[in-house]
Amino acid sequence: MHGDLQRFLSFLEEKGELVRVKEPVSPVLEITALADRVVKAGGPALLFENVEGSELPLAIGLYGTRRRMAWALGLEDLDELGTRLRELLDVKVGGGLVGLASNLPKLRELASLPPKRVRRAPVQEIVWQGDDVDLGKLPVLTCWPQDGGPFITLPLVISKDPASGEVNIGMYRMQVMGRNVTGMHWQRHKTGARHLESAKRMGRRLEVAVALGGDPALTYAATAPIPPIPGINEYSLTGYLRGRGVELVKGVTVDLEVPANAEIVLEGYVDPDEDWVVEGPFGDHTGFYTLQDLYPAFHVTAITMRRDAVYPATIVGRPPMEDAYLIEASERLFLVPAQLILPEIVDYHMPPAGIAHNLVNVVIHKGYPGQAYKVGNGLLGLGQMMFAKVILVTDADVPANDHAGFWRTVLANAVPGRDHQIAKGPIDVLDHASRAWSYGSKLIVDGTVKHAEELGAAAAGDGDAEAWEPGPERDRTQLPAHAEVLDQHQPGNGFWFLTTRKERADQGRHIGEWAAHHVAARGVRLIAVLDHETDPRDFEDATWTLLNNIDPERDVQVIDAGHGAGPVWVVDATPKIAAEGFTRAWPDKISMTPEVTERMDELAERLGL
Repeated sequence: MHGDLQRFLSFLEEKGELVRVKEPVSPVLEITALADRVVKAGGPALLFENVEGSELPLAIGLYGTRRRMAWALGLEDLDELGTRLRELLDVKVGGGLVGLASNLPKLRELASLPPKRVRRAPVQEIVWQGDDVDLGKLPVLTCWPQDGGPFITLPLVISKDPASGEVNIGMYRMQVMGRNVTGMHWQRHKTGARHLESAKRMGRRLEVAVALGGDPALTYAATAPIPPIPGINEYSLTGYLRGRGVELVKGVTVDLEVPANAEIVLEGYVDPDEDWVVEGPFGDHTGFYTLQDLYPAFHVTAITMRRDAVYPATIVGRPPMEDAYLIEASERLFLVPAQLILPEIVDYHMPPAGIAHNLVNVVIHKGYPGQAYKVGNGLLGLGQMMFAKVILVTDADVPANDHAGFWRTVLANAVPGRDHQIAKGPIDVLDHASRAWSYGSKLIVDGTVKHAEELGAAAAGDGDAEAWEPGPERDRTQLPAHAEVLDQHQPGNGFWFLTTRKERADQGRHIGEWAAHHVAARGVRLIAVLDHETDPRDFEDATWTLLNNIDPERDVQVIDAGHGAGPVWVVDATPKIAAEGFTRAWPDKISMTPEVTERMDELAERLGL
């Protein structure tokens, strides 16, 4: 197991999975442009040895493939995560509370390798305090053209509840706002925000430490949705993954323990009585910009580091990105606990186009009518799964990670208007399309083979509903023209994608209704009207836009035109505007400037990337 970033970099280089970039490259946009190109091509991790404006090298893309993510955890394949946990737990004791309760003692075995305290640490070989503290010496990235400034993107933010002593290590972006000040992006559902509220009630500052680098398994653990079980936190999860406790050392200026083998640590505090600062915009993991908002300020009292420190970074943006593999690691790890509560689950997957919370594919063993909804609603009650927007359920023998194939299978067994359910609940605060900030609706689609009790009208002889077959692939020349439709495509799996430039209220809905009433809708189950920047021939791009741009209850309707096509879902996935009653600003999709892209494409060619 790799105990720190330095050893992991050496391991990747031995495996031919690391490329050193010796040419000078700017941390403003250029590193992002090159790293984005490489991760989307499944290329190697990058070590920039000559970052303009800093003496420190920068490593990026460390977890940028499924294989490297597994290596970071000391595995050969991410599926081994579920195998290891299945060997620890008893998944045959039954579902629900019985299954969970009977395994709680075994779950606590995850905490059997507690952190190890040390007096000296590599991360404290260099210490900056007072006037020496200068975040500008670090090669912090300005990732995208509309970003509000440079952001620390791979931080392990360590805080402790001053009342309970609960320790949390989370990953929250941090905008650098001065030599010794950053923003702290603690969203309302995050543990760090809860710790800050506790400090406020006690009338004291909240001490915080931020580790950069260290054990790759700890970096992963900071992203994992760890259940609230006493004694289990990110340190104990790391200890379980690596087979030994994490080495910790006391901070220099804070009463917190920090990873001894980190590359860099920022120490400081957040004052709960201080006015919050304007943070953002930021090109986020949704693939859209998160707009400006108010967040707490983090004041840096010390920076400690190794003598040979490497600054670790990641970028987020339009999928697929590196974060998809961190998400997949959690998906594989938490499959077994999900099966303890919902034992009919065979597998599940969160495709990159769904940016984790927008789409969940679920395969189940079905034994009774309504079971798809039981599972879908059950998942919505499990931790961060509460943020899921669309859940597709099937009992067919189809891989959960076959994105297009899964949709086709579900649509073949789901009759619009009969086989879906709308629910309301919490929505990720980064969701720009929800009816209100952090609150919106969810869509569960039952794509299972139906029992007699579930057939409804079809049981009375509506054979067309059950005999549906997807139509063939059709390009724009084979589809009807409409004055407001810029481009369109039917990929042949039950979808019809149309794009338009939004200029008036209800434009997307009207175009969708027009399409549903056309004979070209035969063989189609879902019509989606998308913005003008979307390529309707790119299934990943089209579904990514669709999932980002909807609140299902508002934007999904069922239309049966009565011309033999059968009912279809019509989805308005266009940007929402004030004339439609939408009061929030609508963000732009993330894209790099052509000039920077061209320069980095030339560099990539020279490097053989």
